[in-house]
Amino acid sequence: MSSDDEPKTGEPITLDTLQHDLLVPQIQAFLEATNDPQAREVYGALAAAIDRLEVPPELAARLGAIVEVALTSGRIRKLFGPGAELSLSALFMKTPRGREIAQSLGELNRALATLKDQTVEQITASQRSPGAYALTLKTSGCQLVIRFEQAGVRIESLEVDLG
Repeated sequence: MSSDDEPKTGEPITLDTLQHDLLVPQIQAFLEATNDPQAREVYGALAAAIDRLEVPPELAARLGAIVEVALTSGRIRKLFGPGAELSLSALFMKTPRGREIAQSLGELNRALATLKDQTVEQITASQRSPGAYALTLKTSGCQLVIRFEQAGVRIESLEVDLG
């Protein structure tokens, strides 16, 4: 999933005014929560970048972490509604972490596409650890184990020609 408005690696991330308005109180909360001078300096630089509606590449990962926390907590949707959640989700996809997740989903979808026209014999789900789950798909030609965890989704194992 990519589009022309997505920043390339090394380019700044551009924000719109809704994203700005949603992020300002989030950054302020992070600033108020820490006494670490280095962390305060980074959050201050990020706040200034958000005010300019353009986050430089060196702050993109920190922006992604803050947006991810805001989205996964459910706070943005609860306080501002689904439109705000969609806006920050689109912004998240521009961050390094968002691009990593998009890449892993693309790889998973390519792997799943190879299963087309195969007969599914068994599907099971299991827990690997708290917050990490696996989905096992067994077909006539292979067994694929997909791992879902906070870091993203990935192929845990693939066995072919099970005959």
